[in-house]
Amino acid sequence: MVITLIVLVVSAIFFVNGKIRSDLVALLALISLMVFGILTPTEALSGFSNSIVIMMIGLFVVGGGIFQTGLAKMISGKIMALAGDSQTRLFFLLILVTSGIGAFVSNTGTVALMLPIVVSMATNSKTDPARFLMPLAFAGSMGGMMTLIGTPPNLVINNTLIDGGHEGLSFFSFMPVGIICVAMGTLLLYPLSKWFLGKGDGDKKDAARKGGKSQKELANEYQLSQNLFRVRVAPGSSLVGKTLQELDITRKYNVSILEIRRKPTSPNPFLKTINQKIAGPGTVVEESDVLYLLGAFASIRRFVDENRLTWIDTHQTEESAPTFSGTLMFDKIGIAEVVLLSNSRLVNQPVRNSGFREKYNVNILGIQRHKQYILQNLKDEKMQAGDALLVQGEWNNIARLNEEQTEWVVVGQPSAEASKATLDYKAPLAALIMILMVVCMAVDNIPIAPVTAVMTAAVLMVLTGCFRNVEEAYKTINWQSIVLIGAMLPMSSALEKTGAATMISNGFINGLGGFGPTILLAGIYFGTSLLTLFISNTATAVLFAPIAFHTATEMGISPYPFLFAVTVGASMCFASPFSTPPNALVMSAGRYTFMDYVKTGLPLQIVMGVVMVLVLPLIFPF
Repeated sequence: MVITLIVLVVSAIFFVNGKIRSDLVALLALISLMVFGILTPTEALSGFSNSIVIMMIGLFVVGGGIFQTGLAKMISGKIMALAGDSQTRLFFLLILVTSGIGAFVSNTGTVALMLPIVVSMATNSKTDPARFLMPLAFAGSMGGMMTLIGTPPNLVINNTLIDGGHEGLSFFSFMPVGIICVAMGTLLLYPLSKWFLGKGDGDKKDAARKGGKSQKELANEYQLSQNLFRVRVAPGSSLVGKTLQELDITRKYNVSILEIRRKPTSPNPFLKTINQKIAGPGTVVEESDVLYLLGAFASIRRFVDENRLTWIDTHQTEESAPTFSGTLMFDKIGIAEVVLLSNSRLVNQPVRNSGFREKYNVNILGIQRHKQYILQNLKDEKMQAGDALLVQGEWNNIARLNEEQTEWVVVGQPSAEASKATLDYKAPLAALIMILMVVCMAVDNIPIAPVTAVMTAAVLMVLTGCFRNVEEAYKTINWQSIVLIGAMLPMSSALEKTGAATMISNGFINGLGGFGPTILLAGIYFGTSLLTLFISNTATAVLFAPIAFHTATEMGISPYPFLFAVTVGASMCFASPFSTPPNALVMSAGRYTFMDYVKTGLPLQIVMGVVMVLVLPLIFPF
């Protein structure tokens, strides 16, 4: 028992610390339980064959098919259009639409889909998008409480009930609780978001009037002019006739060539007088080209001196940086922001390995991370989930970034993101598959197990062409979440096997049982809610579900309200940006600080807890 508790506590510490990925921490905990002989290999690996894990894989694929076919975008776009110019209507429709979609597909995917649409709608209604993005994330979590498949903790408590010999929950058993969560959340979020979020300045309002964040605003935000220099390729320069790949300037000098401008060869005076070219690996440098360079002045000065280049912008002394006096043209080449999702393959990868230039012919100019801007030595900077990358390229190449919608979200150009190419003609087929899956899971008379219905729906999404290929289907699966849950599920078995769960349950009973089941329920709820501030909601549910079940059993009362307290307490965590993936996803896009979550989310989390402690026994009597 002692070893199991030590493994549990150490795992929680590493979860909170965050320096080691949560799925790796879970695997190390699982290996420790095997090494110390607490679990046999068969018991330890049983989590990966658990129906929860298999259902989650299938649900990721089904949700991905709904997004790939544009079905979710069509539904949300049409309903959101009803908002018109009213900010109040926009807010309430946003919550309802996001909650409705989040009830049936991944809440992370729902928020990723809605994020660019919300940015576009907010700017069109002359409102700071920050006013809506945090409520968007909260709505995704609240909507997940309405169905069995809405969020992983729901599947966890259902599995705990079945393993304990009780009747499992139906597809819509969560609906009464979910409706209360959405109703309460909507009513409370409206004033809270108005008080604490979206107090944009004049520049943001100007951007809203223009229908989106302007290119100039993005350039100023990332201080491009302060780090941008122009030079001309002089006759006899060592650069002439060579490609940028051959020159390898970024590695040698830590300088980025953003674009090249040269005079056109056509003598026709009516044609454009300047050709603007994005600097790609195959671009050949010619004499008299104007190079737009990004980097530290000392590095650029060395590059200029060693390669026979001439400054275009004037500077007073050899030691002072020239002042950029040119103009940033955005007619052919533009800039946009890209927010990395938690399951992106770029997470923990240095910028030089991003492949953006090789695959999409776009450059990464800067990184915005928790309101800090990283503009120097980018090539060695490791990217993190939630980072906002400022990218530059031709508009058609920036649009191609939307092909990887499971990896990142383009938010710098919301209108382009909202209209990204999808397999729209497959949308009716995806809708039919999803409806049949829900019917099979919701109707008790249909002799098909929920996991079978989900697996069948996932395979049908692939076979019917709702994905361009099988690889696209695999990309929709958040493997970090799958490994985390598969590795953590056996922890509950270890807690039960060693008696640790019983000991913790007795602690709750001895400490709170004398005050009645309602106070005991409150202890379970707020204990879960507190732990979720520091580790993922899924991991919290896996740990607390067996404790809640044992506590109710020892008291001789129904475990249902206690297990619902676990799933609601784990899922309704709003006071931290790191407790749920949707919270983390909107942090950079909304320019939120940690205190923004505390001010807006903590009151909602506390009030939600108090109401749930009073309401759950009415829905599921002790």
